[in-house]
Formats: sequence, structure tokens, C-alpha cells
Amino acid sequence: MQKLKLGKSDLSVSNISLGCMRMGDLTRVDAVTVVNKALELGIDFFDHADIYASGKSEEMFAEAVQMSPSIREKIVLQTKTGIRKGFFDFSKQHIVSSVENSLKRLNTDYIDVLLLHRPDTLVEPEEVADAFSTLKESGKVRHFGVSNHNPMQIELLKKYVEQDLIVNQLQFSIMHTGMIDTGLLVNMKQDNGVNRDGSVLDYSRLHDMTIQAWSPFQYGFFEGVFVDNDKFRELNKELQNLAEKYSITKSAVAIAWILRHPAKIQPVVGTMNPDRLTDIVKASEVVLTREEWYQIYLAAGNMLP
Repeated sequence: MQKLKLGKSDLSVSNISLGCMRMGDLTRVDAVTVVNKALELGIDFFDHADIYASGKSEEMFAEAVQMSPSIREKIVLQTKTGIRKGFFDFSKQHIVSSVENSLKRLNTDYIDVLLLHRPDTLVEPEEVADAFSTLKESGKVRHFGVSNHNPMQIELLKKYVEQDLIVNQLQFSIMHTGMIDTGLLVNMKQDNGVNRDGSVLDYSRLHDMTIQAWSPFQYGFFEGVFVDNDKFRELNKELQNLAEKYSITKSAVAIAWILRHPAKIQPVVGTMNPDRLTDIVKASEVVLTREEWYQIYLAAGNMLP
């Protein structure tokens, strides 16, 4: 498993992470199996959120990994906060209490990375800064970042927050390429050329923020997967050709496509199937050629000027 440096931090982590959103739906036996398989494959980065299965996913992970000091030092835990039922909440009180609850569920003394889950338009960045400083000084959170934020929202936070924001977790896949499209269709009238995210890809590279790609196999917003989907026959034909060339699965090719980008994007893979996970992580060792990368991009229905 290849490693990447997470933002400006000193963290060196697996370049593919395991997203634990669905872990709360597993039995303890199945959770143990998938966590052990992830560790065996070299995955040491695990992504959580306080809202996943209403906290049960964090609890199940802690049980499955049999959290102990010796285990804890070998893994990197990330969790997210800010989404509540019917609204978003970046208040200091909620951020701090959310972390306290995640620490209990994860059975650990500290979180490696805390992300603000989705932008709160009522955010008072001074409160976020106060919360982050409180958590940092107490040793309960070591690093911070955001999720689904655009550059100006990040700049607003950075005006007040003292700590580096090392991560931005964003939806990204072969069939969700807005952050790439706008950079390729500069000065064009096509809809895909509309800048909807403030040039977040270039911003992240300029400011050494690691982009984490959530839903790397999805098209639309949780509409389904594109791999082996008859709606995307041309794309799947191209994925199959490369899967045969590199002796990996089509899903692994889709992850290798993300990893090929020089922004060093870290895919968050949410499968709870150990065999599927075994196949997917083979992407870590595959480097697509420039031509292959663009062939996949075009096969997905995209255009070049």
C-alpha cells in the first residue's frame, strides 16, 4: 500500500482510506472481518462521522478493532461534525460536545483529524477557532480540516483558526468531475465549464490541502454506482480494457484514475465487503498513463476543447 502525506501535517497515511459510514449496519463478526482485512491490506486511515448510523458506526469500529494503546498507535482516525437533524451547527458547544461523544464511542483519548462536515451558513468562525483551540490544547484533536467547503469558505475560517486545515473531503469520481471540468473548459460556453466550486482543486494544491474523494464509485448524488451499469456502457468498456491490462477489477481502475491525479487525492472507499476491498486496494500500486487517464475521462461522456 502506497502512502501519502496528509496536507501540511506530519501524518503519512495509506493513499486509500476506509470509509466507515456503513459499519453500523454490520454484525460484530462482520465488522471484525472487514477491519482486520483493511489492516492486513495496509489501510491505516479510517474515516468516520458523528452522524453515521447515529454514532453506531464509531462504536462498532471500536469494538471491531478491539481498541487498545498498541492498536491505536498504528491507525489514524478521522471523524466529522456539524450535521444535526434538520440543520448544521458549527457552534463551539456542538463541536466540542460532538468530539467528546466521538471519543467515547471510538474508545480513544484523541482524534487524529476532525473535519467540519458541511458548510454552516450561520457559522461564526471565531467560535470554530475557539473550539479548535480548546480541542487542540486538551490533546483531544491533533489536526483539523473541512468537508464539502469551497475556497472562500475555507478562507473565512482561516482568518480566525490558528491551526492548519489539512483536508477537504469532496465528492469526486469518474462520473462526478466538476472540479476537473472547469479547469479544462476555461473560457468555454459549455455547462461543464461553469465554475461551481471556486476552483477548489487548484486552491487545494496551492495551499497543500489533501482532497479526499468520497463516493468514488457514484454518479449523481447517491443515485447509484457507474461500474457495471448499463447506463455507462462506453465507460465500462474502457474500464474493462484497462482492468484486463493491469490484472485488476474495473472498480480498482476507477480508484487508480483518482490516484493518478498529481493533486494526490485520497479516495475514501466505503465497501464493507472484504473481498471487494481486497480487489480495490490493488489500485494503490497501479499508475495509469496520461493517455489512459484521458481515455477514461472521455469515455465517461466528458469533452475536451
